[in-house]
Amino acid sequence: MKVALGLVLALVIGVACRLATIPLPALPVLIGALLVLAMTVGYVAADRFADHREAKMRHLCGGPSGESKEPKR
Repeated sequence: MKVALGLVLALVIGVACRLATIPLPALPVLIGALLVLAMTVGYVAADRFADHREAKMRHLCGGPSGESKEPKR
């Protein structure tokens, strides 16, 4: 779903740039497009195959204030 949304957003930005006659915010050569494609595929593959583990130390993490819930010494 995230990939499809990203592709739709990229298409909308491209069309808007074309209609406004401003330069595209991307590399205009094939190697640039392949680099973006490789980075996207790598990100999606890492997200899919990476180990997703339970956060066992969440109770020690600070909240919005940054204060740890660990007892003070």
